[in-house]
Amino acid sequence: MDKFFNFIKPYLDFIDSGKLYREPFSWIYIVISVLNLVLPLYMLISSVINGVFAAGFNFAIAFLLVWIVIAFTGWLGFQLWWNRSKRVIAISEEGADFVATPVFAHFIQTFGEWAGTCLAIVGFFATVIFNIFFGKDAFWFASMIGLGAFQGGWINLVFLPILGFFIIIFSRFIAESARALAAIANNTRK
Repeated sequence: MDKFFNFIKPYLDFIDSGKLYREPFSWIYIVISVLNLVLPLYMLISSVINGVFAAGFNFAIAFLLVWIVIAFTGWLGFQLWWNRSKRVIAISEEGADFVATPVFAHFIQTFGEWAGTCLAIVGFFATVIFNIFFGKDAFWFASMIGLGAFQGGWINLVFLPILGFFIIIFSRFIAESARALAAIANNTRK
């Protein structure tokens, strides 16, 4: 009769040890890192199929330059998520009561670093490319390739990198606050 009520014990031990949180998050990081490599390729292939190079020389060159920036940012994103996939496994202590908080805080921090970096790099260079090639029609071009949010004129050369920087800082602040709270709670228990 005891085995009937205790067969779930290995599963509960797996949850309580924190492995349930750390290992799947590591897999999520790996999937996101691979998506950072695949999405620029998908963007290039779908744009070629939709005739981006038949739209004129300026349009094609501007698209290629923006795509190079996006591909470079995708490579940076790949490295960020890939390197952090190993770190998320070690982020929380074995046997601590609060194990999900540090892991999720690490995800928030990594996501913010990724989003802020992408916004700053793509926003800055896309603004330069759009305005050089299209001037007043830059918003039209940016909208055509799905980057309309990055076209607000030359002010984006300053605004988007600063916004990206603050996204990185804010996500780090939220993550560090959550980890500090979990560390205090775990140490108070001891």
